[in-house]
Amino acid sequence: MTTIAVKETKLGNVNETQSDIVPFGQKLAFGSGHLANQLFPAALGVFMIILVLALKMDPFLAGLLAAIPRLLDALTDPIMGYISDNTRSKWGRRKPYIFAGSILTGLTFMVMWQLYPENSQTYNFFYFLILSIVFYIGYTIFATPLIGLGYEMSPDYNERTRLMAVSQWMGQFAWMIAPWFWVIIYNQNLYETATIGARNLAIWVGGLCMILGIMPAFFCKELVLPDSLKINRLSFKDLAVNMKEFMTGIRQTITSKPFLRLCGATFFVFNGFQTIAQFSFFIIIFYLFNGDTVAAGYWPAWFGTVSALATAFLVIPVITLISQKTGKKNAFIISTLISIVGYVLKWWGFNPANPYLMFLPLPLISFGIGGLFTLMMSMTADVCDLDELENGTRREGTFGAVYWWMVKLGTAVALLTSGAVLNLVGFDKDTTVQTTQTLTNLRIADIVIPVITGLLAIIVMWKYDINRQKALQIRDLLIARRGKVKHK
Repeated sequence: MTTIAVKETKLGNVNETQSDIVPFGQKLAFGSGHLANQLFPAALGVFMIILVLALKMDPFLAGLLAAIPRLLDALTDPIMGYISDNTRSKWGRRKPYIFAGSILTGLTFMVMWQLYPENSQTYNFFYFLILSIVFYIGYTIFATPLIGLGYEMSPDYNERTRLMAVSQWMGQFAWMIAPWFWVIIYNQNLYETATIGARNLAIWVGGLCMILGIMPAFFCKELVLPDSLKINRLSFKDLAVNMKEFMTGIRQTITSKPFLRLCGATFFVFNGFQTIAQFSFFIIIFYLFNGDTVAAGYWPAWFGTVSALATAFLVIPVITLISQKTGKKNAFIISTLISIVGYVLKWWGFNPANPYLMFLPLPLISFGIGGLFTLMMSMTADVCDLDELENGTRREGTFGAVYWWMVKLGTAVALLTSGAVLNLVGFDKDTTVQTTQTLTNLRIADIVIPVITGLLAIIVMWKYDINRQKALQIRDLLIARRGKVKHK
């Protein structure tokens, strides 16, 4: 009945007011949290290589250290989302967890990289495994409520996109600086060995993330839940009831058709991007520089940094403007099509005669991921409003947890697919010179895979129907039911 009312109502006249605007200071604080949220995985991507190259750990064991904690992380995300949604405290539903999770994650990151090559492989394995499990628990406690907080900071259709644009813009700085961690760790003018570099840099990174991560807890305002909304009491006494409500909430989340479209589109775009993410590194080394890692020098690091710079200073501002002019769905389709053009241009951009040409397609390619997360996080906030209208709950934490669980699933699938493609094209990890046919096949896969997944994402989003008018209609009905929301 509620869904029909949304379609038939003639309402939708709520205009953006000053109370809908998130103050710039709060945007910066929320973005600060997202910088920490992005810097942790960005740094881990660099630091994990130390396990094999510097500590000489068996690659299979290193793979287990990467996989086991992430599996636990994916399982705990929805649980943390439910806990955050139903927490009652004088500090709010989100901020206590953001504060505690940030401190736990930062401290654990510092400690878990205090590894020494003179220790046995077994000792280092279990030391790192135990602490990385604690790290990912802390990361879930921090990140899941942070995502939920962003969904509820403004009820306005366009202001949500502006908020997410600021957070994504600040988050890109993590990807600008993380590629250079490798350079710092292996700089013998700074550190005698890479393990010493990793131990020292981990303290700086963990401390910085801890400071950045607590900013939303101090300076952002949360949604004050209206009394009319359902909220479950969390206690061991009510564990059976909580489990039942948790499963009901998950079912309602994963059966929301608009939300499923957002998840499906994200899976395709992000999966395509992640599958070929390491291919550019291989193409730079083996195609542009014929396997000469010394000649390749800093080129791979600059490739990642320039991509993040393009995302921050071109893609996010442009996509935000397009979204306000054409709507979020159309902005997503436009950004994905632009990225497809960029991927095609990589065929000419990777040119051994002029390595600088590799940077030309990057601004276009960056529209894919840059537009994706800016818009999808904003659209998920709109879906949360629809969920409240249909089910009488505010479950931003659960929606955020399920969405990012799907992103992590996509990452796992992408890693498997990436390895399979490398084997399929004939890539030989034991040689420094790849065959011409292998490099040609690798370059084709580097283009074709994200083009196909991008087109599939557009197909999935084609019938997504929460535009600005419908979002305003939903908001009108919610206001009529429980009044305007407040933040504190």
